[in-house]
Amino acid sequence: MREFYLSGWLTIKATLLCTLLLLSQVAVAQNTPFVVSGTVTDARTKAPLPGVVVRFQNNNVATATDASGQYNLSANLPAGTYQLIFSFVGFKPETRQVVLGNAPTVSLDAQLSEDIVGLEEVVVTGTSVATSKKQLGNAISTVSAAALENSVATSVDQALAGKVAGAQISQNSGNPAGGISVRLRGTSTVVGSGDPLYIVDGVIINNGSPELIDLGGYAQNRLVDINPNDIDRIEIIKGAAAAAIYGSRASNGVVQIFTKRGKEGKPQVAVSTQFRVSEVRKTLEYNDYPFRFVNTLAADLTQEPVQRYDYQDKIFRTAYGTENNLSVSGGSAKTQYFMSGNYLRNQGIIDNTQFTRGGARVRIDQTLNDWISVSLGANYVLSTSQEIPNGGLLETYGALTGFIFSNNFINPNPDPVTGVFPSTAPTAILRRTNPLEAIERFDFEQRTNRFIGDFQLSLTPINNLNINYVLGYDNSTQIATGFIPAGNTTPSYNTGYSRRADRTSYLLNNDLNVSYRTFLSDWLESTSGIGATAQLEKYYTTGISATQLGPIAEIATGATVVSGEERGDINILGFFAQQTFGIGDRLFLTGAGRYDVSSVFGEEERWQFYPKLSGSYLISNEGFWQNMATVIPILKLRASYGQAGNLTAIRAFDRYTSYNPVSLPGLPGVASAPLLGNPGIKPERQIEKEVGVDMSLLNGRLGLEFSYYKKDVEDLLLFINLNPSIGFLNQYANVGTMTNKGIELMLTGVPLQSERMRWTSTLIYSRNKNELNDIPGGVVTFPGGFGQVAAVNGYPIGAFYSTYFARNEDGSLLLTPSGLPQPERIGRNPETGQPTGATRPKVIGDPNPDWTGSWVNELTVGNSLSFRTQFDAAYGFDVFNFTRRVGERDLYGGLAGYEPELRGEVPKGTSAALFGIFENYIEDGSYIKLREVSVAYDFKPPFLGGSNVRLSLAGRNLFSIDDYSGYDPEVNAAGQTNAVRGFDFVEVPIPRTYALGINVSF
Repeated sequence: MREFYLSGWLTIKATLLCTLLLLSQVAVAQNTPFVVSGTVTDARTKAPLPGVVVRFQNNNVATATDASGQYNLSANLPAGTYQLIFSFVGFKPETRQVVLGNAPTVSLDAQLSEDIVGLEEVVVTGTSVATSKKQLGNAISTVSAAALENSVATSVDQALAGKVAGAQISQNSGNPAGGISVRLRGTSTVVGSGDPLYIVDGVIINNGSPELIDLGGYAQNRLVDINPNDIDRIEIIKGAAAAAIYGSRASNGVVQIFTKRGKEGKPQVAVSTQFRVSEVRKTLEYNDYPFRFVNTLAADLTQEPVQRYDYQDKIFRTAYGTENNLSVSGGSAKTQYFMSGNYLRNQGIIDNTQFTRGGARVRIDQTLNDWISVSLGANYVLSTSQEIPNGGLLETYGALTGFIFSNNFINPNPDPVTGVFPSTAPTAILRRTNPLEAIERFDFEQRTNRFIGDFQLSLTPINNLNINYVLGYDNSTQIATGFIPAGNTTPSYNTGYSRRADRTSYLLNNDLNVSYRTFLSDWLESTSGIGATAQLEKYYTTGISATQLGPIAEIATGATVVSGEERGDINILGFFAQQTFGIGDRLFLTGAGRYDVSSVFGEEERWQFYPKLSGSYLISNEGFWQNMATVIPILKLRASYGQAGNLTAIRAFDRYTSYNPVSLPGLPGVASAPLLGNPGIKPERQIEKEVGVDMSLLNGRLGLEFSYYKKDVEDLLLFINLNPSIGFLNQYANVGTMTNKGIELMLTGVPLQSERMRWTSTLIYSRNKNELNDIPGGVVTFPGGFGQVAAVNGYPIGAFYSTYFARNEDGSLLLTPSGLPQPERIGRNPETGQPTGATRPKVIGDPNPDWTGSWVNELTVGNSLSFRTQFDAAYGFDVFNFTRRVGERDLYGGLAGYEPELRGEVPKGTSAALFGIFENYIEDGSYIKLREVSVAYDFKPPFLGGSNVRLSLAGRNLFSIDDYSGYDPEVNAAGQTNAVRGFDFVEVPIPRTYALGINVSF
């Protein structure tokens, strides 16, 4: 494999070196120094626009406007006529012609108009070629830095929630480091990662969610290491036609993150600080009935008085946090720099939990001459977290786990004399952790060191020829430790428990892209591109667990130790070519193809070809459309077809049959692992078709973006069970198919617009239908859902597949002779009509929403006051409330749902009967949330010398309108997994957060 990667790397190096040698022979014409200067203003408000990029077309010479909207662009160019481009996010680019030669200085002012539809917006789609959205046949969403401000989000993916059509972004846990799932146009894999490919400034980064210690399903995304305050803009590529450029990594879409850069001018300093307060938004109604049954015998109704305790009041707290950012940027015409530092401290609403992140970022852009520029970026971050386990998917310790498995008539506080925490469980057999002991005595921590760096070389040796090389590097080391002292209330680790696990991973990507743009005639424009990539990914994981600790021991030394290790090495080579034709600035056609080879798959399946084809027709640029221009100024039709692959479903060596060491009498030996290898395994292949329309109405005051897509996944990888008689238990195999089809609608309007006031409103609606077929045996259950979640033919991924109520023909419950509910079974007694035999499962719920949506409103008054609100909605999905299942059982009975049995309103034993009927715990999870709200005021106090100051007050997740009886219908106890969604088992609820901030820039 080393030779496999080196050969590709040497090929790219040789290609780049030969290109440089050839270009060094290009004759350079005699250049003359010129200076172009002027002021750029907002066409509506007439206010100056700072930060507008001013550059010569097809040239590296560029600058940006200062705080007064003024710019000075110096260039050594031959005399002649040039095109000067003014571009700024949220505004239509302006191209002005400038003649150099008559005088050394030229004055040129410009006005930019706000862009509602965004068709003139410039995006980068993987070829390093800047392209306006009007040329693209597929939908690409752009989120600006302004949309991320005041979101009170700790990570980039969390801040994106509700801002992208076709993206379902959900927060799986209310832990302070989050735990986010991003699904673009549904889920495209079952056993692999469902997250899109993330690229930061050309660097392919790792967004894995390794669970080094068991926290109940919760795991951090590594995207939490990226500071949202450093981001300039984000581009989201959802369709396979664009994602095909990235080959086997892009079946889930691509998210490109561009960070802030320095601009020509005097140093600009920005300082911000924010104070946060978080609190639990909703707690569960607990059982406060002052009596309990003395036993669980159905015939014995004897009760005794008890005192009930609200454990949640002792588990949750009001949490505080701060976020601080400092940046310095500026530079000359040749050199620009951006440096930033940040520190975040975010307490969790579970007592004794906390997440901190500190980091620094540097970006230096250097123009060597008129056709060569380089860029160097570096980002270092150190994050730490104090964790309290919650949930019980694999283990039985934790705070909220202990709460739901406790009898809440037991005082959970420690003995005031001995300090010993009592067991709150009903019996020794059903023993669980005292939740307060988990908070006070457990010590679980995680720490991550991460460095992301890149080197980029940009060449424009002749007009219209662009050559870009990117070397990206992402290295992270995550260390997790867990400690439970001896003599505790856990059911499994009374003798103590210690664990240390670490994972070191690094990704290296080399990308070379060459493009040439020219006009073949006055009506035919051509853009040709070729590229190659060589990527390397390595990871090393070790874990040591120990039990039977000594009296004062906290580490594994000297205890009963179980250790494990895993290593991975993945190599990828890719080559692509793309051709775009623009016909009369109205019809744009693009075709491309990519070959990928990956070491993950067998020799016969390593090479994969991914084609793409797209087209767009700008009807509003036709001459006959001029009569309609006042009603529909812009109308664009688009269509695309593309294929993409997925290599995330299996690890580096899963195609092999591996062996484990064993000890035989006096001799070492090996035994086969449960996993049977499959040398013929190949990547999942996604085939997507998309059609859409983009248009503006009412003289540009209303913009509409609509897309319909259908993507089919072939060669779906599943973890199938085998007959034990063959010597193995399971295997990865290409079986099954998956389909996602849906629509995306984004409507943006400006109901109110004047020189002093502007109101912008955006509605986003997304609908996706997922379906699995060709599943072996019709049903395959997934781990992580207690066997109640499965892939079922004809149903969407993650369907709840379990027991359901036996019913009469009229739909009423068929009760047992003693009046208790019961599950349906495979047969009925012909005499009594009662169910007999084994229980019969069926699909009882669907965790996938029928649709998601958001409504964003932004109001600016003058140049000082601004308001923003964002409502998010998800409709038509089910949640498996496993929390309620346990809390309402008679053995525990800590939730209010058990009270009817204590009061005699239902027969004694009802809760025990319901415990085995899982349909009873399926609830509607539909919600409308006030996701974000903020108000900001900008002013320039004289005592700061005219520096700009912004005061802001913001909130996140302030309220939720739903009928869900649990903490929050959005959380998921199985973390970021694809297969198990909507599974709620005492996961930390998403907190309500308020933030007060101040930003100063000078």
